[in-house]
Amino acid sequence: MVIRRPSLRTAPGPLSEILLFFGQLALLATETLWFIARGRISLRDTVRQMSEVGVGSLLVAIITVGFSGAVTALYLAAQLVQYGQGSYVGLLVGKSLALEIAPVITAIVVAARSGSAMAAELGSMTVTEQVDALKTMATSPVEYLVVPRVVGTMLMMPVVTVLANLAGLYGASLTSEMGGLAHTLFWSSFQGVLISDQISGLLKSIPFGALIALIGCRQGLATTGGAQGVGRATTSAVVFGSIAIYVVDFFISLVMQDVAKLW
Repeated sequence: MVIRRPSLRTAPGPLSEILLFFGQLALLATETLWFIARGRISLRDTVRQMSEVGVGSLLVAIITVGFSGAVTALYLAAQLVQYGQGSYVGLLVGKSLALEIAPVITAIVVAARSGSAMAAELGSMTVTEQVDALKTMATSPVEYLVVPRVVGTMLMMPVVTVLANLAGLYGASLTSEMGGLAHTLFWSSFQGVLISDQISGLLKSIPFGALIALIGCRQGLATTGGAQGVGRATTSAVVFGSIAIYVVDFFISLVMQDVAKLW
């Protein structure tokens, strides 16, 4: 796929930029899916991307979600214990972490850390004409550059989300005692969290990973303007990726609620 960059003579308006972004993103996603469906995936490059996403984002995700769970439990415990409902703290925190806090915040962290790195790397390759060199050698930039990043991010997102969720639960269990809730009561209440809740959160993380990688790669391949253009592409990858995560999370949550009603 060829990412067409706007001409310097005709600066597109806001509406044109939005339509261009979604059109190119849809084309990039379609071509990426085509290569994946045909099994044209570089195992070595995919493993390397998995390592970069996992190692690069894991510590930040654990710290971020860990403190998010701690703060959530601190406020919930203080309020619910006051009204004699402290036995629900573990259940509420566990569901919140599994369904929303862990997958969404982890995705934001990965977008900021790995999505921006993808945009910067591919942006540098674009402005230095390395991407054009791949095309002259009859090598698809999507197959060589995009597919490993998309597959690697999709595979690592559930792993990072699980570990971040555990960190959030641990932080919540510690701070719940500060709110006046016994440590054992927190974990007893947590038993009410269903396996389906945990699975739902993990399933969310997979499309989040695809979005992060696709947006980062699209912004990188559409880079113009040298070093300044690379900086703009990096920033926009984080901004667009973060917005997309929240929007997609809303619609996935609606669908999951409708599916849950059927059961």
